[in-house]
Amino acid sequence: MVTPFQDAAGSTPLDADEAAALVPTHVTTQADLNAWEQHNILQGREWAQRPTQTKRELLDEGFIRELHRRMFCDTWKWAGKFRSTDKNIGIGWEHIAVQLRNLLDNTRYQRDHTECSPHDLAIRFHHRLVWIHPFPNGNGRVSRLMADLLAARLGRDAFSWGGGADLELVSKVRDEYLQALRRADAGSFESLVAFARS
Repeated sequence: MVTPFQDAAGSTPLDADEAAALVPTHVTTQADLNAWEQHNILQGREWAQRPTQTKRELLDEGFIRELHRRMFCDTWKWAGKFRSTDKNIGIGWEHIAVQLRNLLDNTRYQRDHTECSPHDLAIRFHHRLVWIHPFPNGNGRVSRLMADLLAARLGRDAFSWGGGADLELVSKVRDEYLQALRRADAGSFESLVAFARS
């Protein structure tokens, strides 16, 4: 199968099986895909902000999987399912469940037992979730939304993530975001915190 979609620099490429799992049949270009995904992502955001969901434990594997499913279910058949192949980013796929459980346990502990700043906690959670890269695609988007939801649960405003720019499009703002993630990979979170608040 040949896919017509071009990956943005720094994004996770889909393998042939993942690309073949596209739900809408009318999507033929990257622009079509971006527009379709954006509509689906808004549905996921609305679901996560419903009163019934705000009572659920946010830092839970089931919540993250369901959020990803809701954000991409009208786009990809694999929405909400962990990846089963290695990518150009992220840990080995066979370690996803354990690393995600560790992240969730550690973040819950920090939330409940430390004096960590809510925004710092949310940014560090976002970074680690991107680093794990549990899904075939959409990891940055679900991680940013999870950070916003966590900040809100802790009584803080959502992040602006580079002034609300579309971080899926190749741009200077996307490059700044990717550079900030790389600095965080090396243990320096200042750039990522500044970007998220810009």
